[in-house]
Amino acid sequence: MEIRDRILQTAEALFRKFGIRSVTMDDIASELGISKKTIYQNFEDKDSIVHEIARHNMMCDMEESERIHKESANPIEQVVREASLLRKQASTINPAVFYDLKKYHPKTWQFFLEYNKVNFLEIVKKNLREGIEQGLYRADINVEILARLRMEEVEFAFNRDVFPPERFNQTDVHTTFIDHYLRGIMSPKGLEFYEKCKQDAELEHIKL
Repeated sequence: MEIRDRILQTAEALFRKFGIRSVTMDDIASELGISKKTIYQNFEDKDSIVHEIARHNMMCDMEESERIHKESANPIEQVVREASLLRKQASTINPAVFYDLKKYHPKTWQFFLEYNKVNFLEIVKKNLREGIEQGLYRADINVEILARLRMEEVEFAFNRDVFPPERFNQTDVHTTFIDHYLRGIMSPKGLEFYEKCKQDAELEHIKL
């Protein structure tokens, strides 16, 4: 593996565990067993490392969302599978990461917001439209508003002021949000399918 990729992987692992602000370039160098000079030969500063990690993760998430859409039987299954993926990611990341990103790396944070606005917002809207067409979602829902609500929920779930990590489990927060979101938009037909999904997941010991 090239040293640049090793730096990114190691930095990401440290950021996920301890948050971004608390991890220094010295910490990354020490974890890799290389000099800090080697890091600076590959990256201008810590901010450039953070930006590259964020950019790569967003691209991977987009590819995964497209795969889930293709493999899901219907829009509800798509949301359930994406929510499961989000919960797994949330369980392995320090909530401080999003706070640190927003406060100390505003350029990357803005990139994150714009990327989601352009790409993931369209995925959510497409899911809502397909759900309406298939009779799984209510025909009277406002797609534009609900798509933006869902986008904000994801960010809001990581708000440490509202959900302090010492009191709230990230998995529980995301699970509650997605259950509330789906129950607010599903038709009776959709609710029946959703409840079956939950029963099947319980049999497989998977939490929805």
